[in-house]
Amino acid sequence: MKAIAVYDDGDEPVIVEKPRPEPAPGEALVRTLRVGVDGTDHEVIAGGHGGSPAGDDHLVLGHEAIGVVEDPNDTPFEAGDLVVPTVRRPPNGANEYFARGEPDMAPSGQYHERGIVGDHGFMAEYFTSPAEFLVAVPPALAEWGFLVEPASITEKAVEHAYASRSAFHWEPETALVLGNGSLGLLTVAMLDDEFDRIYCLGRRERPDPTIDVIESLGATYVDSNETPVPEVPTAHEPVDFVYEATGYAPHAFEAIEALAPNGVGALLGVPGDWAFEVDGGRLHRELVLHNKALVGSVNSGYEHFEAAVDRLSGLEESFFADLVTGVYGLDEFEAAFADDDTTIKTAVEFAAYEER
Repeated sequence: MKAIAVYDDGDEPVIVEKPRPEPAPGEALVRTLRVGVDGTDHEVIAGGHGGSPAGDDHLVLGHEAIGVVEDPNDTPFEAGDLVVPTVRRPPNGANEYFARGEPDMAPSGQYHERGIVGDHGFMAEYFTSPAEFLVAVPPALAEWGFLVEPASITEKAVEHAYASRSAFHWEPETALVLGNGSLGLLTVAMLDDEFDRIYCLGRRERPDPTIDVIESLGATYVDSNETPVPEVPTAHEPVDFVYEATGYAPHAFEAIEALAPNGVGALLGVPGDWAFEVDGGRLHRELVLHNKALVGSVNSGYEHFEAAVDRLSGLEESFFADLVTGVYGLDEFEAAFADDDTTIKTAVEFAAYEER
């Protein structure tokens, strides 16, 4: 079968031939439909993140996938069921985090991530997976199910934000999403039912397709070139919730200043090492005297995937069409990894869905 991989000594994705996998007991064989491309894929390709499985000189890419069960084997699924795979797997047998059903809380070294580190991904014509890592998806999401994984990341971040405020009565009304990439736009759409007013901050200038999407969702675009994060409260209003998806290290500290009293910021971006000056005392006071909080969040659990399926099922088809700017077959897969001012979200299509 064909797969898309990156070699350890390479810096671009290539098509490779792999044997079609055979499902082990408890595993289903899944025919891949679509696999999304995101910033993590680009980091893996560039060699800045992740790594190949032990003994291999390449990594099959892809962690945002949707497929159809080809052979249920001895799992609870039926042939034709649509499924989305979760990403993390136990590295050398189960550990306490997997035993508890909390692989997303495992520290580095106690998990593999398919398509990212230690385990081949889903950018192949077929893949196998234990049933416990497959999430059922309705036929209505056949085209867009590869968005379940990134949406699950937001579901977890929001859950953890609410959990950090659970000691008191908290009814947030305003949110600020930092980053107008595909995850930021998806988050704006997902938060629409929970917040009265949503702001999304980016660096792009008009005309720009991401700004069009933000405003079509009823949110307000904030140009960081004109209004830096600390000035959002003055230019607009203090916000109850900040969602950081940029990996721009100063935003972690600037978010504290943008928060209203009792507010919480969720940090999802992963910056490289970066030394810079901050007024630590002032920010410390803000956290203490105004009951603010910051939480970090990475990966997501099975229940977050399920919540993401429900959330995406309620979004308009027109939003998906605006967000996904390109779906490419294997004969033109390179285009899915290209990046220009018109690209928001792309995917590689391995097979078309045919409802049975």
